[in-house]
Order: sequence, then structure tokens, then C-alpha cells
Amino acid sequence: MDDTPSRAPLTQPSFAPPVASRRPVVTTHHHVKLVDNYGWLRAENWQDVMRDPALLDPEIRAYLEAENAYTEAVLAPTKPLQEALFSEMKARLKPDDSGVPSPDGAFDYFSDFVAGGQYPRLCRQPRGGGEIQVLLDGNVEAAGKPYWDLGAKAHSPDHKLLAYSVDEKGSELYTIRIRDLATGQDLPDVLADTRGEIVWANDSQTIFFIRLDDNHRPLFVHRHRLGTPETDDALVYAEEDTGFYVSLNKTLSSKFILIDVHDHQTSEVRLIDADAPTGDALLVTPRVTGHEYQVSHHGDRLILTTNSGGAEDFRICSTPITARGLDNWTELVAHKPGRLIIDTVVFANHLVRLEREDSLPRIIVRVLSDGAEHAIAFDEDAYALGMSDGYEFDTTTLRFTYSSMTTPAETFDYDLVTRDRVLRKRQEIPSGHNPGDYVTRRVLAPASDGETVPVSLLYRRDTPLDGSAPLFLYGYGSYGISIPASFSSARLSLVDRGFIFAIAHIRGGKDKGYRWYKDGKHEKKLNTFTDFIAAGEHLVRQGLTQRGRIVANGGSAGGMLMGVVANLAPELFLGIIADVPFVDVLNTMLDKDLPLTPPEWPEWGNPIESERDFAIIRSYSPYDNVEAKRYPHIFAYGGLTDPRVTYWEPAKWIAKMRALNTSDNLVLLKTNMEAGHGGASGRFERLREVALDYAFALEVAGLANAAVPSPKA
Repeated sequence: MDDTPSRAPLTQPSFAPPVASRRPVVTTHHHVKLVDNYGWLRAENWQDVMRDPALLDPEIRAYLEAENAYTEAVLAPTKPLQEALFSEMKARLKPDDSGVPSPDGAFDYFSDFVAGGQYPRLCRQPRGGGEIQVLLDGNVEAAGKPYWDLGAKAHSPDHKLLAYSVDEKGSELYTIRIRDLATGQDLPDVLADTRGEIVWANDSQTIFFIRLDDNHRPLFVHRHRLGTPETDDALVYAEEDTGFYVSLNKTLSSKFILIDVHDHQTSEVRLIDADAPTGDALLVTPRVTGHEYQVSHHGDRLILTTNSGGAEDFRICSTPITARGLDNWTELVAHKPGRLIIDTVVFANHLVRLEREDSLPRIIVRVLSDGAEHAIAFDEDAYALGMSDGYEFDTTTLRFTYSSMTTPAETFDYDLVTRDRVLRKRQEIPSGHNPGDYVTRRVLAPASDGETVPVSLLYRRDTPLDGSAPLFLYGYGSYGISIPASFSSARLSLVDRGFIFAIAHIRGGKDKGYRWYKDGKHEKKLNTFTDFIAAGEHLVRQGLTQRGRIVANGGSAGGMLMGVVANLAPELFLGIIADVPFVDVLNTMLDKDLPLTPPEWPEWGNPIESERDFAIIRSYSPYDNVEAKRYPHIFAYGGLTDPRVTYWEPAKWIAKMRALNTSDNLVLLKTNMEAGHGGASGRFERLREVALDYAFALEVAGLANAAVPSPKA
């Protein structure tokens, strides 16, 4: 018996869906012939399109616009629902919201939003209060532009200048400018086509930044002296291995500028004395495949978070600055299997670490002088935790944020000595929110190999748990990224209409330690997909929902997850929403010229060099495994200038799926022709994209007209 849900009763447009022509591109790898019927959708001049979308081939543009028109027509009946969802979500955002000020010297720095503003303002005021100075108003800067994204921003050590970077196309090509904070005017210095990161030397006249190569890879560290021509910028470091990326940072002590070279499993750090910016970059310890380390500074020593010595879940070590090599590292915090050290902050007198064990985070404070430790405790069953190092090194104040799926974010200042915590801000929900109306809890779903997959749940307390409710199941599961069980005001619009919302903390993330990541990458990647399916099946067995009542969602590498589970278990899902989905995995990993391909080989494997890796990726690559079967409702979203997941991946996938799908379920594609990987840039415009996703889910679940209860007093 076929229990695949029939298509929701949406009004059909007056025209048929677009049909992409089949133009076979045939290649052979490891004696295997690959036929790509839709390879023509990949623009040959994609590098140019990133910089100027108008250069897209007219035929490709016409096809993408036809898909957009079809999606618009099919989803036209949901327009009132989209507007209702958008209005609800917008009403939950404080119109004139402001961040908690961070002290630095004589000033407190913060960002805020003005009522009706889409973009943040960067502000400061005298420390402890006083007249607010607006350093940069994003609403003014973005006026008249279809896309505007503020990248990095950094005030100079003498507080006279603001360096900031902006992307106006969504292609993650940032232009750096320097603003004189006394006059409010930008200096003549303009640095185009950068990664966007900015680090000041201590002289307040020198900045370090990163340029990209022709294939959009951040490989070159440059030094710019204010007032000098761009042609005089010095090349400080050039990475020759295109499988590695370069990033910049600065120690909290302000002593060193850090050049961090890394892929997904190996790192290498160099130091530049921030007081001598023209000096040499000193290597901490050479890269060794599989060794990851992060560097902080304290006095005459470096503090290193490292997985050396078999410390899979990391340990913390110390070494003299003058004897940086690995042989000189001495242990401060030992490795404990299953307790993953996520982040460390080194202050003048304390070392603070954020760690996770059994998928729950905690903060540990260590006194550097005697090694005494204590934990900052929390009570809920599933929650999210983050900490900030701020600007100041010699302080006893740690700032951290706490939230859960029912509790809006709370920002605390914590005294590392007295252990007092002061609530500095609680996220306001202007339209009202009562945490008691909702339930959050965690369940463990058994996987086929005996592992248990944590699943975080959110639902209204009055939602019937008899299997009748639809389930919205979110997953990611790649690069060691863990999805926190944090608060989202937007998702309340789904839950209030009867959905159960679930996050599957599947392998490929680090939710249960570094082992959890290793068990979901490369040769073990299949675990990521089967864990997600196991989570859905378990929630069905628990009577929370039914097969064919689950709407799955994931983006980027999580979009790849969506494509795989659509192929492996289509009958489990009512619908699948794939945001900027990495679905053409095999072709992308075979193209060494694409921006992310070489750095991604440690994650997925190198199908160019390895026949085994080729076979593994080919076995699950969503695009390569679409076949004639009854698929659930599919909604894919792409960005024309996306350098991470190129627009043609979802376009090709949808073209092939529409040709082979044997059900009458919806197969839809929307390409944002003015944005990239992150979607729309304004805080309200982003909500329109979420509203579209949620309207699709509610429509196919038959809840488009569900009543929305008001928060209880």
C-alpha cells in the first residue's frame, strides 16, 4: 500500500513547470562513465558572475527566472499565510533593539537597531554612560542597494578610526574602508575583493587583511599602511596549498596578530608582534596532518588548545614564547574522552573554557595561579551556551549567553572571582512569549549500530502527542558543527500552529565529542544520513508523529543531507526543504577549480586521486542518485552569487528530480538572483525567506489555516 501523502491542494499555475533541456556532458573517472544531462547550467564564467551577476549567460538566467516564476505561481495561494508569518516573526523582534555594551578603554562599544531599520548601527558612548556616537549606520550605507552585508568591523587601538568591510553582492567579496571617527568621513584607503577580516596593529596605522585567489580562496595575508597606495601593500604570507585557507585574529592580550592556516583537520599558526607589524611571522609549530591547535597568549607563554598526544577531545597546554615547538608544550588541562573542549579564553588571571559532554555545554573557570576550577551551572535539560572574550584582557568579568528552545537568550556578566552573575539583557519578545506554554526536552534515538542520537524537541504544552501532529525535523551533520538547542522566535510560528520542532544532533557534528564528528565524515559519512532517518523513525515509534508527516529541513551541507534522505527514505517524509543545498557532491569534488573543493577533500574524500573515495561519494551524492520514484514535496533554495554552494547545484538537482519523480508532489526551486549563501541581507528580509519555508511546510501539512493561540498571561 502506498501511503505517500497526496499533493496539497494548491492552485496550479496556468503554465507547465519549466523543463530543462538535456545536454549530456560525459566524463570518465576511474573507468566509470558519468553522464550529466544538466551540466550546462554551470556558467563557464562563474568567477565573473560572482563579481557581476549581470554577466550570467542569458539562457541560464532565463531558466532560473522561469523556475522562480513557476514557484511564485504555485505558492501564490500561500501569500496571505506568508504575510501572516512574516508579521508574526517581525512582531517578535524588538524594533529598536540594542546589544549589551562591551567596554574598551574609555568607551563602551555596541550595536543597535532603530525602529524599522533593516541593518545595524555601530555605536559607542563614554564608559559607563553618556552621549551615544553613531560610528556607522548600516541603514544609510545600504540605502538603494539590493544587497548589503557588513562583514568585519574593528576600531583602532587608539579609538580614532573604524575599519569595516562590506559585501554588496552576496558573493563574499568584501571591500574594506577606514572611517575617521572624529569627522565621520572615510579615508581614501579602499581595499577591494578581500575576505573581509581586519586586524589592527597596535600603532593604529597598520591593518592586516586577506585577499582571495582567482578561484575565491583566501590564501594571501597583506599588510596595509594607512595613506599609502594599495600597490605598496606588503604580502605577509602566501599559502601555496589550495587545500588550506587562511584567517586572521589577534590575541586578547593584544600582543600578537595570529595567522591561522587550516583545513578541516589540520592547523598551523604564525605570530606577528602587534607592536612591530613589519616583523617576521613566527611559526608556532609546523602543520602535521590531523593536528589541530589554537593559540592564546599570557605573559611570556602561549596557551594552546590542542588535540596532540592522542587528545581526541582536546587538552590545554602551555609553552614559552621563545620555545614554541610541540616538544616544549606542557599540559594544563588533561584530555578527558567524551568531554570536548570547544573554546578557550585567556584573561590576565583566569583561563575559561567552554566544553561539551553528553551533548550539553558548560563553562569551566580556572585560576591561572593555582589551577583551581569551578563550573558555571545550569538547570534545563536542553540548552545552548556561548561566551564572549570582549575587548579587555585584564578583567575579572566574563560575558556569556544562555538560552533554550523555550527560553529567550539571556546575557550575563559573570565575576570570575566572586562568582556573582548579573543579568545584562534578556531577549525581549514584544508580541509576548510565555515559556511555560512550551515544552523542550531531549530524547535519544537508537541508531542501527547501537549508538544513540540526541534529539532536541520543542512543542506547545497543549500539542497532542498522539501521532497526529506533523514534525519539523532539522539537521546538519558536517564539519564538526554542532547545532545548539537554542531559542528561535521565528520557529514559534510553526509550533503555535501544531508542529513539533526537532533538531537531530547527528554524527558529523561534535555534539557527543570529536568521535561523533569522525564517525560522520569521509568513509563513515553514511552514518550522518542514517542517524537522521533513525531520529525520524524513533519519533514515529514514540507516537509523536507518523511516517509521511515529517517535514525535513537543512541548509548547505545540511541541504546535502536533505538530498540524501530524499533518496534513501522518501516515504518517511511529507516534505523536504533544502536551503542552498550541497547536492552535486561528486561533480563538485571532482572540480579542483571550485572555491571550496580542495579544502573539502579531508571532509568528503578526494575522488580525483582515490578510486575508493570516488565510489563512496558516488554512492550517496544526491544528484547522482536521483531515480524514478515517488518523492515527497521538495522545495530547494539557491543564491546566484553563492561561492560556497554554487547556484547550479540546486538548479541541476531540481531539474533531474522533476524529470524522474513519479509522484504528483511539488518540486520547486527558488533562486535569489541578488544574494548568495546567506540569503537576503536585511534582518526583516531574511524573515521573509523563513516565512516562505514555513508557509510551504504548513501548506503541505494541511495547517495553513490553523488557529494561532495567544500567549497566556
